[in-house]
Amino acid sequence: MPKTIYRREHAVLLSLLKKYRKAAGLTQVQCSKALNRPQSFMSDVEGGTRRLDIVQLRDLCEVLGLSLPELITEFEKSLSGG
Repeated sequence: MPKTIYRREHAVLLSLLKKYRKAAGLTQVQCSKALNRPQSFMSDVEGGTRRLDIVQLRDLCEVLGLSLPELITEFEKSLSGG
């Protein structure tokens, strides 16, 4: 099995995070600041060079204005082509 960062699921997650960030009207810098992280944090996340643990993902969802279950539902739907 390939490393997670090379799997389709990872690309789908990154795409969703970027979509929700833009829908929230936030820049990468604004998201990083809201999470008390360095400016480059969101760039690294969206670029796939930084992985998030479940707690960080939940915090990011809060900043983006959605719940973790909402993100997971959208993630699963995207994977199934829905």
